[in-house]
Amino acid sequence: MGKILILYYSKDGNTRKMAEYVMQGAKQVPGHDIRLLSVNEASIEDIVWCDGVALGSPTYLGTVAAEMKKFWEDCTPVWMKVDGKLGCSFSSQGGWGGGAELTCQALNIIMMNFGFLVFGITDYVAHQYTAHYGAMQAGEPRLEKEKDACMRLGRRLAEWVAVYVEGRGDQHPLNEHYQRHPDKKTMPVKH
Repeated sequence: MGKILILYYSKDGNTRKMAEYVMQGAKQVPGHDIRLLSVNEASIEDIVWCDGVALGSPTYLGTVAAEMKKFWEDCTPVWMKVDGKLGCSFSSQGGWGGGAELTCQALNIIMMNFGFLVFGITDYVAHQYTAHYGAMQAGEPRLEKEKDACMRLGRRLAEWVAVYVEGRGDQHPLNEHYQRHPDKKTMPVKH
Protein backbone atom coordinates (compact mmCIF):
# COMPACT_ATOMS: atom_id res chain seq x y z
CA MET A 1 0.00 0.00 0.00
CA GLY A 2 1.40 3.37 -1.06
CA LYS A 3 1.74 6.07 1.58
CA ILE A 4 0.87 9.65 0.65
CA LEU A 5 1.39 12.72 2.79
CA ILE A 6 -0.34 15.99 2.04
CA LEU A 7 1.63 18.47 4.09
CA TYR A 8 0.71 22.13 4.23
CA TYR A 9 0.89 25.37 6.13
CA SER A 10 -2.15 27.65 6.11
CA LYS A 11 -2.74 30.88 7.99
CA ASP A 12 -6.09 31.99 6.55
CA GLY A 13 -7.42 28.59 5.46
CA ASN A 14 -7.01 28.89 1.67
CA THR A 15 -4.03 26.54 1.44
CA ARG A 16 -5.79 24.13 3.80
CA LYS A 17 -8.79 24.03 1.45
CA MET A 18 -6.43 23.35 -1.45
CA ALA A 19 -4.88 20.52 0.59
CA GLU A 20 -8.32 18.99 1.12
CA TYR A 21 -8.93 18.98 -2.65
CA VAL A 22 -5.49 17.47 -3.22
CA MET A 23 -6.51 14.70 -0.79
CA GLN A 24 -9.80 14.16 -2.68
CA GLY A 25 -7.80 13.69 -5.86
CA ALA A 26 -5.39 11.25 -4.23
CA LYS A 27 -8.35 9.20 -3.00
CA GLN A 28 -9.45 8.68 -6.63
CA VAL A 29 -6.68 6.09 -6.93
CA PRO A 30 -7.54 3.18 -4.61
CA GLY A 31 -5.11 1.39 -2.35
CA HIS A 32 -3.25 4.20 -0.59
CA ASP A 33 -2.82 5.26 3.00
CA ILE A 34 -3.20 9.06 3.01
CA ARG A 35 -2.36 11.57 5.73
CA LEU A 36 -3.44 15.22 5.61
CA LEU A 37 -1.35 17.23 8.07
CA SER A 38 -0.36 20.82 8.70
CA VAL A 39 3.29 21.48 9.51
CA ASN A 40 2.08 22.24 13.04
CA GLU A 41 0.80 18.64 13.38
CA ALA A 42 3.41 16.78 11.34
CA SER A 43 6.73 15.37 12.47
CA ILE A 44 9.92 14.25 10.84
CA GLU A 45 8.59 10.68 11.06
CA ASP A 46 5.80 11.60 8.62
CA ILE A 47 8.43 12.48 6.01
CA VAL A 48 10.18 9.15 6.55
CA TRP A 49 6.81 7.31 6.47
CA CYS A 50 5.53 8.60 3.13
CA ASP A 51 6.31 7.42 -0.39
CA GLY A 52 5.08 10.67 -1.89
CA VAL A 53 4.26 14.14 -0.60
CA ALA A 54 2.15 17.02 -1.88
CA LEU A 55 3.60 20.10 -0.25
CA GLY A 56 1.54 23.29 0.10
CA SER A 57 2.29 26.78 1.30
CA PRO A 58 0.77 30.21 0.93
CA THR A 59 2.90 32.71 -0.94
CA TYR A 60 4.48 35.28 1.33
CA LEU A 61 6.69 37.93 -0.26
CA GLY A 62 6.92 35.76 -3.37
CA THR A 63 8.14 32.64 -1.59
CA VAL A 64 7.43 29.90 0.97
CA ALA A 65 5.96 30.65 4.39
CA ALA A 66 8.56 30.69 7.16
CA GLU A 67 6.68 27.93 9.02
CA MET A 68 7.07 25.54 6.07
CA LYS A 69 10.74 26.38 5.60
CA LYS A 70 11.39 25.90 9.34
CA PHE A 71 9.69 22.50 9.25
CA TRP A 72 12.10 21.33 6.53
CA GLU A 73 15.11 22.91 8.22
CA ASP A 74 14.27 20.72 11.22
CA CYS A 75 14.13 17.64 8.95
CA THR A 76 17.84 17.69 8.14
CA PRO A 77 18.46 14.57 10.31
CA VAL A 78 16.67 12.49 7.62
CA TRP A 79 18.52 14.11 4.74
CA MET A 80 19.88 11.28 2.53
CA LYS A 81 17.39 8.86 4.16
CA VAL A 82 14.37 10.00 2.13
CA ASP A 83 16.10 10.09 -1.25
CA GLY A 84 13.91 8.91 -4.14
CA LYS A 85 10.49 9.75 -2.73
CA LEU A 86 8.00 11.53 -5.00
CA GLY A 87 6.85 15.11 -4.53
CA CYS A 88 4.69 17.88 -5.93
CA SER A 89 3.57 21.30 -4.74
CA PHE A 90 0.68 23.71 -4.43
CA SER A 91 0.34 27.31 -3.32
CA SER A 92 -2.25 29.97 -2.63
CA GLN A 93 -1.55 33.65 -3.21
CA GLY A 94 -3.35 36.91 -2.49
CA GLY A 95 -4.00 37.64 -6.18
CA TRP A 96 -2.98 36.40 -9.62
CA GLY A 97 0.63 37.31 -10.26
CA GLY A 98 1.37 37.16 -6.53
CA GLY A 99 4.22 34.66 -6.83
CA ALA A 100 2.60 31.22 -6.46
CA GLU A 101 4.69 29.79 -9.31
CA LEU A 102 7.80 30.95 -7.46
CA THR A 103 6.51 29.40 -4.25
CA CYS A 104 5.82 26.07 -5.99
CA GLN A 105 9.31 26.15 -7.45
CA ALA A 106 10.77 26.93 -4.01
CA LEU A 107 8.80 24.02 -2.50
CA ASN A 108 10.09 21.78 -5.29
CA ILE A 109 13.66 22.93 -4.63
CA ILE A 110 13.27 22.13 -0.93
CA MET A 111 12.14 18.61 -1.84
CA MET A 112 14.91 18.25 -4.42
CA ASN A 113 17.46 19.07 -1.72
CA PHE A 114 16.19 16.02 0.15
CA GLY A 115 16.34 13.87 -2.99
CA PHE A 116 12.63 13.89 -3.82
CA LEU A 117 11.69 13.34 -7.44
CA VAL A 118 9.39 16.27 -8.16
CA PHE A 119 6.93 16.65 -11.01
CA GLY A 120 4.45 19.03 -12.57
CA ILE A 121 1.37 18.26 -14.61
CA THR A 122 1.43 18.74 -18.36
CA ASP A 123 -2.28 18.43 -19.08
CA TYR A 124 -4.79 21.24 -18.77
CA VAL A 125 -7.64 21.11 -16.28
CA ALA A 126 -9.52 23.89 -18.08
CA HIS A 127 -8.96 26.37 -20.91
CA GLN A 128 -5.62 28.07 -20.22
CA TYR A 129 -5.45 26.55 -16.73
CA THR A 130 -2.57 24.24 -15.86
CA ALA A 131 -0.58 22.94 -12.92
CA HIS A 132 2.78 22.79 -14.69
CA TYR A 133 4.73 23.81 -11.58
CA GLY A 134 2.05 22.77 -9.14
CA ALA A 135 -1.53 23.75 -8.35
CA MET A 136 -1.88 27.49 -7.81
CA GLN A 137 -4.73 29.58 -6.55
CA ALA A 138 -5.53 33.23 -5.85
CA GLY A 139 -7.45 33.18 -2.59
CA GLU A 140 -9.89 30.39 -1.78
CA PRO A 141 -10.53 27.73 -4.44
CA ARG A 142 -14.12 28.32 -5.51
CA LEU A 143 -14.37 27.64 -9.26
CA GLU A 144 -14.45 24.07 -10.54
CA LYS A 145 -11.19 24.54 -12.47
CA GLU A 146 -9.49 25.71 -9.28
CA LYS A 147 -10.68 22.69 -7.35
CA ASP A 148 -9.90 20.41 -10.31
CA ALA A 149 -6.29 21.59 -10.47
CA CYS A 150 -5.79 20.57 -6.84
CA MET A 151 -7.56 17.25 -7.35
CA ARG A 152 -5.56 16.53 -10.50
CA LEU A 153 -2.35 17.14 -8.56
CA GLY A 154 -3.40 14.71 -5.80
CA ARG A 155 -4.54 12.11 -8.30
CA ARG A 156 -1.28 12.35 -10.26
CA LEU A 157 0.74 11.93 -7.08
CA ALA A 158 -1.29 8.83 -6.20
CA GLU A 159 -0.88 7.49 -9.76
CA TRP A 160 2.91 7.93 -9.66
CA VAL A 161 3.12 6.32 -6.21
CA ALA A 162 1.04 3.40 -7.54
CA VAL A 163 3.26 3.04 -10.62
CA TYR A 164 6.74 3.64 -9.21
CA VAL A 165 6.43 2.48 -5.61
CA GLU A 166 3.89 -0.33 -5.91
CA GLY A 167 4.58 -1.44 -9.50
CA ARG A 168 0.94 -0.95 -10.54
CA GLY A 169 1.48 -0.08 -14.19
CA ASP A 170 -2.27 -0.08 -14.79
CA GLN A 171 -2.42 3.24 -12.89
CA HIS A 172 -0.02 5.06 -15.26
CA PRO A 173 -1.72 8.37 -16.16
CA LEU A 174 -0.98 7.96 -19.87
CA ASN A 175 -2.76 4.59 -20.15
CA GLU A 176 -6.08 6.23 -20.99
CA HIS A 177 -4.50 8.23 -23.83
CA TYR A 178 -2.75 5.18 -25.26
CA GLN A 179 -5.95 3.16 -25.09
CA ARG A 180 -7.75 5.82 -27.15
CA HIS A 181 -4.81 6.20 -29.58
CA PRO A 182 -2.94 2.86 -29.83
CA ASP A 183 -0.97 4.07 -32.87
CA LYS A 184 0.51 7.03 -30.94
CA LYS A 185 3.76 6.62 -29.06
CA THR A 186 3.74 10.05 -27.42
CA MET A 187 1.19 12.41 -25.96
CA PRO A 188 -0.12 15.14 -28.27
CA VAL A 189 0.87 18.72 -27.51
CA LYS A 190 -2.07 20.89 -26.50
CA HIS A 191 -2.13 24.56 -27.46
